Amino acid sequence: MELDTVHTVAVLGFLGAMVFGAIASKTHFCIMGSISDWINMGSKTRFRAWMLALGIAVVGTQLMSAMGWFDLRQSIYLRTDFGWLGYLLGGFMFGVGMTLGAGCGQRTLVRVGGGNLKSLIVLLVLALTAYMTLRGLFAVLRIEVIQASNIDLSERGLVDQSIATFLSAFTGLSPRWAIYVTAGVFGLGAIIYALKDKTFRRSFDNVLVGVVVGTLIAAAWYVTGVIGNDEFEPVPLEAVSFIAPAGNTLNYLMTYTGSVINFGVAVVLGMIAGSFVYAIASGTFRIETFVSRGDMINHLYAGALMGVGGVLSLGCTIGQGVSGMSTLALGSLITLVSIVLGSATTLKMQYYMLDEGFLPSLRQTLADFKLLRSPQKST
Repeated sequence: MELDTVHTVAVLGFLGAMVFGAIASKTHFCIMGSISDWINMGSKTRFRAWMLALGIAVVGTQLMSAMGWFDLRQSIYLRTDFGWLGYLLGGFMFGVGMTLGAGCGQRTLVRVGGGNLKSLIVLLVLALTAYMTLRGLFAVLRIEVIQASNIDLSERGLVDQSIATFLSAFTGLSPRWAIYVTAGVFGLGAIIYALKDKTFRRSFDNVLVGVVVGTLIAAAWYVTGVIGNDEFEPVPLEAVSFIAPAGNTLNYLMTYTGSVINFGVAVVLGMIAGSFVYAIASGTFRIETFVSRGDMINHLYAGALMGVGGVLSLGCTIGQGVSGMSTLALGSLITLVSIVLGSATTLKMQYYMLDEGFLPSLRQTLADFKLLRSPQKST
């Protein structure tokens, strides 16, 4: 039986996500964990895996775009409607949420496949609040407040929000060379940054997951942009993201008989399936539940913050931090920095709140970030 374009793209997305889920489960790939390693232990080994994935995705995606295989301006990341407030606020919210929940959207899906019921609750809350922000009650706030502050770049003569476009506009560099320069800085630069560290190069799992994730993100653009570019049944140009697709997955499961699967939904289901298969095959499948009332409350907060924040910022650590960055979008860079800042702030706060109250912990955290004078020095 021959599949139509929509279902072919969905099947390929599901299979690719199964690989992603299995490899992420094997290697314990966790972007929140990588930030925690950096902040709490000074280790950037797992962070470099994220950067390697980012670099490979940028190089692969930009090469295909340069060859004319697809037009990245058709993606949500490069639109001229520049949602600066959503990138900042949503990214920070997502960073806080993923820290409270001990994992971003990708890690949540992987843990669900491995039997973690805490992550299942996070996923359900995340999916519900994401869909509410997309099309439900919270959409009113998103449209009337957040999007009302958007900047229309086309009114300023810019064709998209690519960093290369800004570089070309401000320096006079030709658009093609601006793309080469920007792709070199962010793509090759990230790869070099990751591989220059001897400890990272010796870490097989981290190198493996960086290469696999970066390759799969680039492959996702090919699947939706080339295979999905059907004259009669074109599918939206997109790569891998988990927040809005999680909301759409919940809606798909509830309205199955009246819905058609898409790439994002297939990726969400594939991530869980891949992790589940690996957990069963490796004997690591374990049912894990909440250990306390506070633990559950934190995970409920986590799901809500990631759901709302991920939609406001148009993506998560993978959706914006790798897929979006592969388009060289300025909004993706802002979101990535905001996510890291939100996570780092929360990690610091959690540490200081072991001994102090909220306000003293906040002051010390801001002092650590050089935003306030250290409380010790002020006495």
